[in-house]
Amino acid sequence: MLVLTAGIPTIVPQHAFAQTKKATTPKATTNNARLKLPSGFSATIIAPNVGGARHIAVTKEGDIYVKLARPDKDKNAIIMISKDGNTKGFANYGGTGMYIKDGYLYASSNYDVYRYKLDANDHVIDPANPEMIVKGLKMENQHESKSIVLDNAGNIYVNVGAYSNSCQEKDRQRGSMGMNPCTILDSAGGIWMFKADKPNQTYGDGVHYASGLRNVVGLDWNNTTNTLFVMQHGRDQLHDIFPDLYTTEQSAQLPAECMYELHQGDNAGWPYMYYDQLQHKKIVAPEYGGDGKKEADSKYLDPVIAFPGHMAPNGLLFYTGSMFPEKYKNGAFIAFHGSWNRAPEPQKGAFVAFVPFKDGKPSGDWEIFADDFAGPDGYKSPGSAKHRPCGLAQGPDGALYVTDDQGGTIYKIIYSGK
Repeated sequence: MLVLTAGIPTIVPQHAFAQTKKATTPKATTNNARLKLPSGFSATIIAPNVGGARHIAVTKEGDIYVKLARPDKDKNAIIMISKDGNTKGFANYGGTGMYIKDGYLYASSNYDVYRYKLDANDHVIDPANPEMIVKGLKMENQHESKSIVLDNAGNIYVNVGAYSNSCQEKDRQRGSMGMNPCTILDSAGGIWMFKADKPNQTYGDGVHYASGLRNVVGLDWNNTTNTLFVMQHGRDQLHDIFPDLYTTEQSAQLPAECMYELHQGDNAGWPYMYYDQLQHKKIVAPEYGGDGKKEADSKYLDPVIAFPGHMAPNGLLFYTGSMFPEKYKNGAFIAFHGSWNRAPEPQKGAFVAFVPFKDGKPSGDWEIFADDFAGPDGYKSPGSAKHRPCGLAQGPDGALYVTDDQGGTIYKIIYSGK
């Protein structure tokens, strides 16, 4: 259920308001991918066993580029799948980011961002010699993906995830307090903006566009508002680290997975606060003196929408196609990778959600658009899930493409009628 509180749409669990409706689950539709979809939609598997398929880009000709988390057995980490089904690979670096803009294919490793010149058919001209656009980005032992998106003014935005859960003195250790100030924020935990056509940029060449973002894997440029939207992964282990303040149930539900609309200079507040979607408030993090109720400074950015915790939003796409019904136009699709840390509560996620937008703002309840990726019985641990959605892209005909980095599958979802 999406509720407006102080202008902030928030997802609320069913038990919180007895009179409200749970987010809708779609009816089953016959399709070879065995996904649950709304009536009139169907999904096909267009590429099985690709590998750790992260983000994806589809050309105007209908060819597909997929970024793999790590190189395959042939030492390729970018796979091109032509519209007639032929495949070829190149690039020997793992990572997540993938985007096509203005005649170039952009791709990221966990440290750097590259681009490849495309020909008139959007085929890479020289796959062995990419141009390095950004180099030397921070990466340690977690939140390593450098997700990317471009605006319409020649800029590229890069996520640099925080190499920490909550900026503790001793990461993820019970009772350890937060570093104050959090020194991680000088080079991670935010979004950096660089020129899309300038080679060999480093931190000093870029703009620290937005801070206080623990980790952003899904992001997209909204052409309606001409602004950057991102999906943040909320912090983990409230109960494990502060068992006197949080129950296991609270730890499973909190904090929210938040969508933010970003402008230069915005601060979303990590690690000093988190957003509580049950109280509809920004709450001081326990590492910084919070008790689960103390409200954070109002200077921190409010989310556009807040989803239940720990569902790992890895893909974000604003739909601009004409194939889907009108309700989907300019709305947001989010690929939730699924949780790992909600035990002993059930794990959640592994679906694609949809949020309708009007005039650049959410205009209705969110819904589960595509479900059953993990299998019809869900999953008890990430390793038991059959598939886990990750990346999203829109085809030239308006079809929606979804990657899966667990089973290595690429799905194509189409609408064919009522």
